[in-house]
Amino acid sequence: MIHQQADSAMRKTFVLDTSVLLFDHNAITNFEEHDIIIPIIVLEELDQFKIGNNTQNFEARSVIRLLDNLSEDQRLDSWVSLGEKKGRLKILMHHGSSADMEVDAESIFGSTKNDHRIINVALHMMAKESQSIILVTKDINLRLKAKALGLQAEDYKTGKVEDMLQVDKRLPTIDELDAELIKNLYQHSSIDEGGILKEAKISNGYYILNNCAQSALVRYNRRTDQLERVEKKYAFGIKPKNAEQTFAMDALLNSDIHLVVLQGVAGTGKTLLALAAALEQMKKYDQIILSRPIVPLSNRDIGFLPGNAEDKISPYMQPLWDNLKFIRSLFRKNEKRGKMLEDIEQSGQLEITALTFIRGRSLSNAMFIIDEAQNLTPHEVKTIITRAGEGTKIVFTGDINQIDTPYMDEQSNGLSYLIDRFKGNELFAHIRLEKGERSELANLATDLL
Repeated sequence: MIHQQADSAMRKTFVLDTSVLLFDHNAITNFEEHDIIIPIIVLEELDQFKIGNNTQNFEARSVIRLLDNLSEDQRLDSWVSLGEKKGRLKILMHHGSSADMEVDAESIFGSTKNDHRIINVALHMMAKESQSIILVTKDINLRLKAKALGLQAEDYKTGKVEDMLQVDKRLPTIDELDAELIKNLYQHSSIDEGGILKEAKISNGYYILNNCAQSALVRYNRRTDQLERVEKKYAFGIKPKNAEQTFAMDALLNSDIHLVVLQGVAGTGKTLLALAAALEQMKKYDQIILSRPIVPLSNRDIGFLPGNAEDKISPYMQPLWDNLKFIRSLFRKNEKRGKMLEDIEQSGQLEITALTFIRGRSLSNAMFIIDEAQNLTPHEVKTIITRAGEGTKIVFTGDINQIDTPYMDEQSNGLSYLIDRFKGNELFAHIRLEKGERSELANLATDLL
């Protein structure tokens, strides 16, 4: 394969760390016309991740298969073309110190640590090549080490959200409106948008309309180009306590909105509202599925816990059971809705499971709630949404400021990516909840700690 070389002054060479390939198995295709170096120690690390059912295991296997396809008719120790208008790829052996370099990672750190061996590959290339050499890694500490040795290092930028204002957007309030306009809204339940929202207008956007005497909660319907009044709605014994929760409940109960994101800090009622709305609509759906990613503390895998698969995931699913227990406490055992809850649990209509077991399933006519979605990668979010069959509604809840995984931040997590990519779509609604409703003590802790 003959690759048309770009201008050498413009061409760059990127050295990829294992964390990048485990984050996105298609990463090698996302560097345009630039060249890719994969240190051979990265292949060794990928080999350690290839067995298992977690997302990183799937990513590792996908990367290995992709590289295997590239090497069918070619050697990987020399440059291989990645395709038209793409760069080249090569696997590079570990190189230690070089007489041409004033400094190398081996002489400073030693060569026993894989991160340092990866840095040595980049330093070797920097001494050997005239074009720009850049180490790409999602490991912040590795980037700092590289920069300390005079090596250019970057985060993997594909999938990062640049416009965080849209993701972190507060509820828009439109002030100083004509009193007659709000009066008409209360009389007719909807009014023509007519330029009221101006640049804030977005499909399924929620707004507070104000004048001196009155206010109204509305949702913008792009199909009709109208502002529709939003009223407080009960769902399985749960009543919204503020405007944000009222908007959230409206989106959760709206059959025209198939994808909902509830973003906000702990205690704002995200998961409780989603579960209550799902139970309210359980006659509409064949199944209600609650799930969350398993992100253990201290990097401990669930294999350290005793018991079968259900026993292992149970501690991580406990917050979901707590919300269900709270809703159950609102009804007496002999009440109709109390019995309904017992029946749907026993029948399997209500399922609480780990996301590990969702891959490969097709979810039709279901309401699927994913808690702690800020700990998902963009690829995981895509995998989940593509599971949706006919009649399925998906709800993601999370707080982008409470990420527990080491290689993601506010800009690169799946929840931010989802909000950024789906904004303005008629099937999508995003509501940010700010006011805590858990308790006065919890609110105080959020403010002071």
